[in-house]
Amino acid sequence: MKATRFVVDPAHPSLPGHFPGRPVVPGVVLLDHVFAAVAAAHPELPAVAGLDSAKFLSQVLPGEDIAVECRRAPSDRLDFIAARNGTPVLRGRAVLTGER
Repeated sequence: MKATRFVVDPAHPSLPGHFPGRPVVPGVVLLDHVFAAVAAAHPELPAVAGLDSAKFLSQVLPGEDIAVECRRAPSDRLDFIAARNGTPVLRGRAVLTGER
């Protein structure tokens, strides 16, 4: 499947409190951006219904360019990797619904 990209806007409302003085993108915001990027790049895929696993490998700062790659896995699952400059920052497996 083709890769897609996203950048978390430095003005995102979650950032001022996470962490003051040196904002770090919260994991839930990263996951939201990953799933939105995958949905936009692959409209043929069913929607994400849940998460089997997620491993956060490195902090992501606001404004960093993140590339997302994904592939269908057995049993209506989707494996994904998000990377900064080719280095993974997040990987996991999502559960897909049976519909879009």
